[in-house]
Amino acid sequence: MTCSSCGADLAADALFCEACGAKVGSGQAPTALTVPVGATDEDSPISTPTAVRAPVEVSAPQARTCAECGGTVGADGYCESCGLKAASERDHFREAPTAWVGGVCDRGIVHTRNEDAMALWADDAAPRRAVLVVCDGVSSSKDSDVASLAGARAAREVLRPAMPQGMGTAESADAAATKVLTSAAAAANTAVVAHTDPASESPASCTFVALTIDGNLLRHANIGDSRAYWFADGGAGVQLTVDDSMAQMLMAGGTARAEAEAAPQAHAITKWLGRDSPDIVPVVGSLVVDGPGWAMACSDGLWNYASEPSAIRAQMDAAGTTDPGALALALVEFAKAAGGHDNITVALARVEP
Repeated sequence: MTCSSCGADLAADALFCEACGAKVGSGQAPTALTVPVGATDEDSPISTPTAVRAPVEVSAPQARTCAECGGTVGADGYCESCGLKAASERDHFREAPTAWVGGVCDRGIVHTRNEDAMALWADDAAPRRAVLVVCDGVSSSKDSDVASLAGARAAREVLRPAMPQGMGTAESADAAATKVLTSAAAAANTAVVAHTDPASESPASCTFVALTIDGNLLRHANIGDSRAYWFADGGAGVQLTVDDSMAQMLMAGGTARAEAEAAPQAHAITKWLGRDSPDIVPVVGSLVVDGPGWAMACSDGLWNYASEPSAIRAQMDAAGTTDPGALALALVEFAKAAGGHDNITVALARVEP
């Protein structure tokens, strides 16, 4: 089977195309997602919110890059430089909206498909702005790979405009930004629900982390255990987000990080996006940085093997590159070499205020 919209190969039981998101048999790719504007805590994760809506264009996928030689993958699925057949676009893809922002999303070694997703955006005009969104699909649903990608892209579109400044004070600007980040999570949830088979007894679900860069101001929001970090040049790094997980609950009770993250239910998440989610309101925060460094959003496929910020920093230093795409790829390859037991996503922005 092939998709009638983009020609990509389809699995025999596919309901949606993994490449373009079109519903199988519809003959038309979705060119826009409807996302809520001004969503509130009362938005239901089950039904479509009734808030005022605005159509948001979903950008076309970027040209694929060969994982072996870096060449361009042609429409036939083969590298135009080395001739090797590329993995499925959903199994390994990269984004680089500008020279200082880049990311890699990879299936890993053990899993049979990639349920991670990312969506990146950047603007080079001063002050430079960027958006990094990472969603990690929960493997219990056959729709999670499609739904997580739709969710990440929907959140990115909400976060592309500059953050409102409220009444001009720091407190009102923070409140306005919190509302936008909450709306982004709600938009992601709407997209996840929309890309879930209504008859599924195990509805699609995913984690969510969003990181916005506006000059020297970082804002972040998360649901689940995908993370945001800040690595100042010359520093060990800091984890910006707090996981919604059993491991985090153990740590809050006094258990050491290493012991908590090795517990049998450590990766059980207590919040998520999806039709059966009890809470889609993210935890938000901000950081003003006073020097250059790296902003990162990633899934647990990376931090499984380097949970402490200093451990990730050591791998970044070992990579020996300042190109965000190359650095993200080096971190993905590190996680794969360490076992690759989960899907792996790393998105980076070089911040130089």
